[in-house]
Amino acid sequence: MSENTADLTVGFDLDMTLIDTVPGFSRMLEVLGEELGVEFPVAEMTAALGPPLEHMLEPHLPQAQIAAAGDRFRELYPAHAIEPVGELPGAHEALAAVRRHRGRVVVVTGKFTDNARRHLEHLGLDVDVLEGWVWGVGKAEVLRRESASIYVGDHVHDVEGALAADALSVSVMTGGCTREALVAAGTHVVLDSLLEFPAWLDEHLLSTRLTALENDLRSRGSLLVAYSGGADSAFLLAAAVRALGADRVVAATGYSHSLPEVERDPARQFAAALGVEVLTPQTHEMEREGYRANGADRCFFCKAELVEVLDAIARDRGIDVVATGTNADDAVAGFRPGIRAADERGALAPLRDAGLTKAQVREVSRRWGLPTWDKPAAACLSSRVAYGVEVTPHRLARVERAEAAVRAVLPQVRNLRVRDLGDSASVEVDAELLPLSEHDANRVRTVVSETGFGTVAVDPQGFRSGSMNQALIEG
Repeated sequence: MSENTADLTVGFDLDMTLIDTVPGFSRMLEVLGEELGVEFPVAEMTAALGPPLEHMLEPHLPQAQIAAAGDRFRELYPAHAIEPVGELPGAHEALAAVRRHRGRVVVVTGKFTDNARRHLEHLGLDVDVLEGWVWGVGKAEVLRRESASIYVGDHVHDVEGALAADALSVSVMTGGCTREALVAAGTHVVLDSLLEFPAWLDEHLLSTRLTALENDLRSRGSLLVAYSGGADSAFLLAAAVRALGADRVVAATGYSHSLPEVERDPARQFAAALGVEVLTPQTHEMEREGYRANGADRCFFCKAELVEVLDAIARDRGIDVVATGTNADDAVAGFRPGIRAADERGALAPLRDAGLTKAQVREVSRRWGLPTWDKPAAACLSSRVAYGVEVTPHRLARVERAEAAVRAVLPQVRNLRVRDLGDSASVEVDAELLPLSEHDANRVRTVVSETGFGTVAVDPQGFRSGSMNQALIEG
């Protein structure tokens, strides 16, 4: 089996995997039998759906009639067999699970393509690719072409197709094959129905991606982690220690005006608990004109400064590589100039490369007992300053004081940003806390004003990570 951990394509069979073909197929056998004057054993034939239609007709018709009977079956099919057929339990949820992981859905079926498409459209089953009239090992060509790493079916011939494509075979017990037959055919996984598929897929991808991460980290002789203390970099640090040992891992936190004081001690304590040496080099992004100008590419200059400082430390210490905590969600989040700066300077992104998402990082962190598993996102202070407003030490210190003041009057707040809009400030708190009482809103406006802002408003939309980027897009 081969699997690209970052790109997911899942193949599905159609009949008796996604849809319950029995009512439609039964009706078609009755209609065709009436035309041909043949009484087909409907119960027997529908108990073993899966093989091509012509194969199923062979025991019941003269050889010379089979091709024409098959053509007539497909011609009559839309009028008689689409409406009675429903989806099997869990079909929509299974496809949604693939989408949730940003995956593609490919349906590869022995059914006539046009009729297969009619079923999908009638039931609202959302797929990216449909390939019909493909049977058994012939499905492998399509699965390989579409880079499918998983193929889900109900028949032993679906197993054959998956194995021939070097894909992981997942079988569901909704067709006519027994568990013993599916296992004997070589399937890797047997599920009672597609209702079990979402949870299985979640765990499979998590396990696969963790293995990819571990293998990647083990291949590095030593590692310097760009460590902010957030959930991602903390998880990467813990994973690196597991893979390499604490003596071959170093954590480095760039200290500058943009790193809140409140973040520093907890970060050091976490790394120390892992037995990792923590370095706190000063970074000087404020000396870079592009950073101070605070254009849309500000993060590029910040990350460039950080990686260049850490690269120098790594070389001096004989450490092989520098790695950041960029995850797979970050890589598709749109405008991320900081990621580009790190990539251009050769920094690794092991979480991203393994396909690990933010949710997966938090889940594994929870399982490992890391205190950062549910830590709120804590972007640098510069991210609070509106684009085009110059970043200065004074502005960053003012934002930090303002956020500390808000937390003092609203201790229940979890996610908080005080956005510096120039002379005014916009305060974002957890949406579930809104609207604030008039008393709390007045206290927030007062304490933020006392830190040096002229006018202060509480954002009615609440906390939104990256809201400054949204304003940039809208502008």
